[in-house]
Amino acid sequence: AAKNEVHIKYVLQFKLLLTNSPSLPSGLFSPTAATQTNSNFEQVVLEEEFLHLTVEELTDILDREDLNVQLETTVYEALTKWISHVPVQRKQHLTALLSKVRLGLMTSDYLKDHVLSSELVEANSECLSMISNAILDIHDLGSRPFISALYHPLARPRLPHSILLAIGGWSGGEPTNDIEAYDCRANRWVNVTNNLECPRAYYGAAFLNGYVYSVGGFDGVEHFNSVRRFDLTTRAWNEVAPMHSRRSYVSVTVLNGFIYALGGYDGHVRLSSAERYQPELNLWSLIAPMHEQRSDASCTTLNNRIYICGGLNGNECLQTAEYYNPESNQWTMISPMNSRRSGIGVIAYADHVFAVGGFDGNNYLRTAEAYNPHTNTWNLVFSMLTPRSNFGIEVIDERLFVVGGFNGFTTTSDVEYYTALTNEWYEACDMDIFRTDLSCCVMSGLSNLTEYTFPRDFLPLEDVLKLAMESAEST
Repeated sequence: AAKNEVHIKYVLQFKLLLTNSPSLPSGLFSPTAATQTNSNFEQVVLEEEFLHLTVEELTDILDREDLNVQLETTVYEALTKWISHVPVQRKQHLTALLSKVRLGLMTSDYLKDHVLSSELVEANSECLSMISNAILDIHDLGSRPFISALYHPLARPRLPHSILLAIGGWSGGEPTNDIEAYDCRANRWVNVTNNLECPRAYYGAAFLNGYVYSVGGFDGVEHFNSVRRFDLTTRAWNEVAPMHSRRSYVSVTVLNGFIYALGGYDGHVRLSSAERYQPELNLWSLIAPMHEQRSDASCTTLNNRIYICGGLNGNECLQTAEYYNPESNQWTMISPMNSRRSGIGVIAYADHVFAVGGFDGNNYLRTAEAYNPHTNTWNLVFSMLTPRSNFGIEVIDERLFVVGGFNGFTTTSDVEYYTALTNEWYEACDMDIFRTDLSCCVMSGLSNLTEYTFPRDFLPLEDVLKLAMESAEST
């Protein structure tokens, strides 16, 4: 709901901008408006006002490195929609606009079946030549894997709108302070560690108002109630107000501008207590306790509720789950999961609550299941490629990622993602370090987002093409 509100806000600003400035030439967009349009391009394209852009404005948008599109086919379909609105006057711009599309990021099948066969392209010899050359280049580039994307602009990935951060955890028998940023458009990890920060594991991470918060945790000696805030611009850590309780193995999520810390282990007992942080007041406040004591659980937010699933109560791995309603300050039990799961990953995805992996008391799990809040039922989905517990989990680019963890034999660095459209898991690029008991969060809207992305000039085209094909298959 919050994401839709943001889209609506930006679309209304887009409409207002065009309404108030219908005759402005190229350069219409202020930096802020351009950023909003780039970030919400797929939504903006659906609006009537998109069709009234000038060719200069559309060219500038399509040429942007930070244009937020999951598939390059969206860019092609947007430009053909714009031309088809007034075809007689606009078809003369097809060649110039098509040159701004990263044709090398499309599949050969799409180029043949949808681009070459379109009436607009068939009537334009320059475009026919451009597409034909792109198809040949895609085939040729596959046999020259070490050529950089710098040398072929048609296959240069655009910058991501959001970045997945993997923070801290346990590696090599001790806690780590490593921070790695995952660039989903390049399928690469970038190390952005601040070595001045103390190592920490078994904590929770949250992104709120441009900062990353590290909540609670354990360093091998002490269980923390302290909370650290990471400035993504300066990469400096600062301490904010501490929680009421020490909490390692804590579950953390964000709802309506608050950070919630649920359950955990204080060094003596597993906790049922919960609290929330208001950054404007730098204040933690206790909320109603959960029905269960839960450490090593995981939580997420869906439809203005906080769901927490599984965990350990001190005696057994839990199968139970419950949700919190902030309006009534009450917890309600829901149907239990199909499996007991401690060290679980829980995330809202595709309008369901997904419960993934973990440890059931005997085995490390590959299985995953999804909760439908409308029917109060859990249904199994396709299992992960690798069993794992105590891993990071997040959703980015409409894909559910699981990161690192313990696979039953060793700590791992491997990463995979799930897409609901195919109900399958796919391999992604491994992290640079192996670690378990880490936490992940997704950050967006940063002015310095490029500092967290992989340099395009050093990205082998073989990887670019492979990623483009996998994205097309899973979307």
